[in-house]
Amino acid sequence: MKFLNFILIIFPILIYSQKDSLTISINNGKSLYNDFCIICHMHDGKGQKGIFPPLAKSDYLFKNMEESIKAIKFGGIDGEIIVNGVKYDTRMERMGLYDDEIADIMNYILNSWGNKYDKMIQEDYIRKIKK
Repeated sequence: MKFLNFILIIFPILIYSQKDSLTISINNGKSLYNDFCIICHMHDGKGQKGIFPPLAKSDYLFKNMEESIKAIKFGGIDGEIIVNGVKYDTRMERMGLYDDEIADIMNYILNSWGNKYDKMIQEDYIRKIKK
């Protein structure tokens, strides 16, 4: 019986903590986005057609998660990409962000402007991504 009580107490805490962690990460990511990303990708994540790709409802973002992270981490994507049917070939500057900041920005982007991602991007995942 003690084990069952333990489970009934701890399980909701674990679920709440995970959801709470994502909320904190998204809020941190929004602040970082406003400092580093908004100038090109705009306040609504729609970018500038043909110049800066959209992050809002972006087919590229979800199909190429690791490449998108590399763009933030290492500065841009080499070569042309197609996002929502539009060609882009503008290199993004390296922002000098830490892995935890990149994770927060990704969690914000993946859960904003109509985007929805069920998982949380963790700092460890970002750290493992190499150029």
